[in-house]
Amino acid sequence: MKSLLMAGAMIVAAGTCAFAQSGYWVVGNSATSKCDIVTSNPVINSQVGGNIWFGSGPYRSLGDAKLARSTISSCPATVEEPPSSPQDDEKKSD
Repeated sequence: MKSLLMAGAMIVAAGTCAFAQSGYWVVGNSATSKCDIVTSNPVINSQVGGNIWFGSGPYRSLGDAKLARSTISSCPATVEEPPSSPQDDEKKSD
């Protein structure tokens, strides 16, 4: 009886882990020639006419995914622009 309970607990634990997979993936989009960071497991479908030609991950955090994207040679370098400050907008209106 104990072995059946143990087996049941192991099955439940394994199923929970399988459904709880979350994270970030880096995918290559051949339509835009860019690499995107997505939160769902990508379907690599370039052989059948799709746009996703590679995927890397999962990564635990968005920062990890950004770091990975910067190290993948197929991904073009991305420049993140800082948000504009309200003071800059006021100077333009003068």
